[in-house]
Amino acid sequence: MTVLEYAALNYQKDVTDLVEFLRIPSISTLPEHRPDMQRAAEWVAERLRRLGMDGVAIYPTAGHPVVYGEWSQAGPAAPTLLVYGHYDVQPVDPLDLWKSPPFEPTIVGDNLYARGAADDKGQLFIHLAAAQALIHRSGNLPVNIKYLFEGEEEIGSPHLDEFIDSHADLLAADVAVISDSHILGPDQPAIVYALRGLAYIEVHVYGPSRDLHSGIYGGAVHNPIQALCELIASLHDAEARVIIPGFYSKVRPLEPDERADLARIPFSTDQWLEETGVPAPYGEPDYTIVERTSARPTLEINGIWGGFTGAGGKTVIPAEAHAKISMRLVPDQEPQEIADLVAAHLKAIAPPTVRVEISELHHGDGAIIPRDIPAMQAARAAYRAAFGADPVFMREGGSIPVVATFQKILAIPTVMLGFGLPDDNLHSPNEKFNLQNFRRGVATVIHFLTSLGGQAAGQGVATDAWPESSEVSEDFGSLTP
Repeated sequence: MTVLEYAALNYQKDVTDLVEFLRIPSISTLPEHRPDMQRAAEWVAERLRRLGMDGVAIYPTAGHPVVYGEWSQAGPAAPTLLVYGHYDVQPVDPLDLWKSPPFEPTIVGDNLYARGAADDKGQLFIHLAAAQALIHRSGNLPVNIKYLFEGEEEIGSPHLDEFIDSHADLLAADVAVISDSHILGPDQPAIVYALRGLAYIEVHVYGPSRDLHSGIYGGAVHNPIQALCELIASLHDAEARVIIPGFYSKVRPLEPDERADLARIPFSTDQWLEETGVPAPYGEPDYTIVERTSARPTLEINGIWGGFTGAGGKTVIPAEAHAKISMRLVPDQEPQEIADLVAAHLKAIAPPTVRVEISELHHGDGAIIPRDIPAMQAARAAYRAAFGADPVFMREGGSIPVVATFQKILAIPTVMLGFGLPDDNLHSPNEKFNLQNFRRGVATVIHFLTSLGGQAAGQGVATDAWPESSEVSEDFGSLTP
């Protein structure tokens, strides 16, 4: 029996175990779910023990615990892989929009519906299922593996950097892998090789010492809301470029071969317009929509408030006005430096009629991984073997801060080996995970691990495929509506 034949025969049990995991309401942001967070951590730790992992431990933090386990039996000549995932999930509100209870996993067709199904319990579990198949077949894994599973990703991982820094020796590895991203479609895998960073600030504009009667004082007092809008309006030019001095000074230019790779990503402007509901695209004219949303930095106004906003009218000049501004940053841009540049610019151009103060909310570094490193090519071959199609390389407009942390503290690259789909409803009601992608995900990880081990030993990549003829029951009884 090949390793993939074993994985196919074990598929139903794997899904049943995943369902058990998904039933734990591990919502990290809600204090009343702290016992569930501990229960989820213990579930993951027990699963690692059952696989035969060494050093399995639940490490406490100032927040929710970190789960660790390792496999070192591949030997000193084999590479060491750090597998990251998170067992916490988002809140479920609004509950009335769910078609089935969020913590009572339900299978409809090829989709498993539950909070955390795709983000990230289902994708985390793929790595455990793949390791189980490999260990069952040979009693060993082709590489050494260290598993790092946290419980605070959905609240910004406030204690993860400290944990990694203080356990750098424990977590030392050659490369990391994360399955917490999506591919482009069921038959089109994709590898994210770059992530944007983030700098987030609040702008506070103060005028008079109190709200003033607009009929008495209007025309002689600079309205803070007006002043704030004027400041905001001055941050971009007519072609959507940010005009803050120094904003683009460290932006890495897109090389022709990278632009060609990004152009290969399937994209329809008409579909994008329908998806967003906007009448026309906006942005720097020298870049495509894909490039604007993944490879260029941005400055966005996320919220603005001040004055009277209740029903009816109240004729006042407000004493203050506020705005939230976020900057999505590309690799090489330093979040603190950009936040300082924006703050300095706003204060420099502020008129003497108002007072401007800036407060910083949070930062996150961007990251870029070379596409030609061996681990990235192993991922490419693994996707091809499991999906029957070459993956496209793509940048992601959002942030996964731990990727930059691994680069900074552990000095290792990260392969983002995702299996979600764009319509998985992450953070929304009716989150789902496609079970065909679960199957293919297990096969992909098996090929990926075998390829990494084969590279170290000078051997080839495993060529067996998931048996198409395998009869695997999908009768999950009460799980199926």
